[in-house]
Amino acid sequence: MAAPKAVSSRVRAVRTSKRADKSSPPSAHNFMERLPSEILIKILSYLDASALCNISHVNKLFYQLASDNALWNKIYIAEFGKIKKRKPKCMDELLLKMATVEVQDQTAGYWKRLYFRTGAACDVNKWKRHLGLISCHTGLPCQTERVLRNLHVTWELTVSDKSGHKVTHELSWSRFCETSVTLCWSGGGCLPNYQQISSLHLHGIRRIALSYPGLKKSLMAKLDMQTQTKSAQVIGQDRLVELKLLQPGIIIGVWRDQCSVAFVMFTLHFHRLVERSIQGSFTCPYMEPTLKAPFDDIDPDYGLHGYQLHIALHDTVCKFMSGSFSQLFCRRTQICDGLIQLTAISRADLSQHTPLSGNITLPWRCEALHGAVQNCCIMSLTLLDEFEKPFWCVSSPVSMTLEKTPVSYDYDGEHFLIHYQDSDGQVKMKLVWMKEQKQFFLIGIVVYVTVCKVNKHFSRDY
Repeated sequence: MAAPKAVSSRVRAVRTSKRADKSSPPSAHNFMERLPSEILIKILSYLDASALCNISHVNKLFYQLASDNALWNKIYIAEFGKIKKRKPKCMDELLLKMATVEVQDQTAGYWKRLYFRTGAACDVNKWKRHLGLISCHTGLPCQTERVLRNLHVTWELTVSDKSGHKVTHELSWSRFCETSVTLCWSGGGCLPNYQQISSLHLHGIRRIALSYPGLKKSLMAKLDMQTQTKSAQVIGQDRLVELKLLQPGIIIGVWRDQCSVAFVMFTLHFHRLVERSIQGSFTCPYMEPTLKAPFDDIDPDYGLHGYQLHIALHDTVCKFMSGSFSQLFCRRTQICDGLIQLTAISRADLSQHTPLSGNITLPWRCEALHGAVQNCCIMSLTLLDEFEKPFWCVSSPVSMTLEKTPVSYDYDGEHFLIHYQDSDGQVKMKLVWMKEQKQFFLIGIVVYVTVCKVNKHFSRDY
């Protein structure tokens, strides 16, 4: 009988403890809220901007206190301002100076918002200065890759299926070339069936540093798959995947034994890539400013000469060729079918012909599988006008096809053609495979620009 009495006494003790807890005032459990706001602000004054932002998520009280103008005015001046008067020796004196009528008269959170706006503006000026160094060969900023990495920029892909389900995928891998970057998202069983995809959204993502916490998304591409699948072009395949080119710069790898997606690959040209990646909104892409070229009514061939071309053929690992060609021109008599012809490498000039390093392939990898599609690669093209400004920029996967040509007395080998085309122009590259050297030779590059694009840019009427 002794054991039951001991248990009963313990039960009564627990019940008595619970009644005591219920009788205690709730404020005893939240002693921070009982402190005067002046004491709490004094405590918060020792925190930096990042810590203040974090603590503002605790509750409504701390949100109001962490937005206090006096706190943020002090932080703002410490980082961006120069106090002309003698700096106070102690924190109390500084807080007293901040708690003036001028500071407190501003709306709640004014100095907090001003701090982040000023920080963002300083950040923009900083990366714009880095982008000010322009390569004389490409006409593009030399530090594009460095700026993207310093700004913690990445990219994400949102895939929607026909049922309305959306899934956002983080980047699987990326590869930078001299004028472009290749992005890839592997399927891994998460991507829907190719026929079930309704849209693709590419966003540039900037993970802002701790001093300015936040996440910035910029829409870079939006594809309606209902229209894209009709015009999709198969540019190559191996024993595992088939590459479908949706539009310039975008390919989808589809497993050959089924319709599921192995990977989605984007190639992005460096031209204004930083701005496009961070300065658009979640729903609207960055709008490139329209710069009107100066009008010249003296030169009868204005807009037909002074071009400079930089072009590279590469894959996701290495580069096959890279070359710059200056003083490209087109005579009026050469304008044909609404196209202006610019010849960089002439088929007839053997001294211009150049060898390529390696075979033309496009490697891919997805989870544990990998492969390489023959006769496919990535072409990155930058055409500059006579003011050495980017005029036409392209980065896109291309395919090489066997060309039936007459007997060649210069080269004893198979001839191939790389043909790229979009709304602004075309590119034709001729190659020949030399069996003895086991090497490709590039024997012709001709760029065709639409007359409409030239007329719009140079205010002409060809």
